[in-house]
Amino acid sequence: MNQKSRQKLTDDGLEDFERRTITFEANEKTVYISGAGPAVIVMTEMPGISPDVARFARWVREAGFTVYMPALFGRDGALPGVKEGVGVFKRACVSAEFRAFAGSGRDGSNESSPVTNWLRALARLAHSECGGPGVGAIGMCFTGNFALTMMLEPAMLAPVLCQPSLPVDDPAGLEIAPGDLQAVSERLQRDDLNVLGFRFAGDDHCRAERFAAYSSALGNRFQGRVLPDESANPEPPPFFARVIRSPHSVVTAHLIDEAGQPTLQARDEILDFFKQRLGA
Repeated sequence: MNQKSRQKLTDDGLEDFERRTITFEANEKTVYISGAGPAVIVMTEMPGISPDVARFARWVREAGFTVYMPALFGRDGALPGVKEGVGVFKRACVSAEFRAFAGSGRDGSNESSPVTNWLRALARLAHSECGGPGVGAIGMCFTGNFALTMMLEPAMLAPVLCQPSLPVDDPAGLEIAPGDLQAVSERLQRDDLNVLGFRFAGDDHCRAERFAAYSSALGNRFQGRVLPDESANPEPPPFFARVIRSPHSVVTAHLIDEAGQPTLQARDEILDFFKQRLGA
């Protein structure tokens, strides 16, 4: 396989990003920032800001945007290993910031993850700092649906959902409170906005039922893309090879960086979507 198709198996020092500590409502997080132009929030997949996630963030930066990459879990810049990755996943599942399971609301209903309130505040800050018509965001895997909930923030204009994997126990679940989903659906229609979604056909963690549920809830405002399993990088980092196992991470661990590859075409569609909505 061409060496371009996979990242070097070492940690990423993230030296080309500014490391800032940002606090909203007494909740402090590290955010890695780089670039110029309208803001795009890049939310990491499980188990953290890996070299592949950072590579995608750099592609966003090179396309003419300011990247805001919050550290939500894991060890920043770490190559996704098996033991460490499983530990990060288990801690995130019981964290008060996330709603990893269906029916996790107090009344037994689905509920939006509380961390999305912090992320909406980050979108407001990023818009105020970078200007432009608004902000884009991409969530992946564990954070995959967060960009949809963030559409409750008026500054958000371009949401992308890559292999959204929550709730982990309900293939058709959407990890968003019913009232929030209704408000987002109404906004998409009112403001003529769309949501992009990406998954592999055989992904065990983001199955066809989830995209069907998005289509049912959002109609043609949800534009789902399903990639063939054989287009996934067959040599991902250890966490994905031994824990995730199925094709999963469309623009990171399972992307093949070669012309004509479906995963690279997906990356380019996402960058074009940001350009169209945000005017980079």
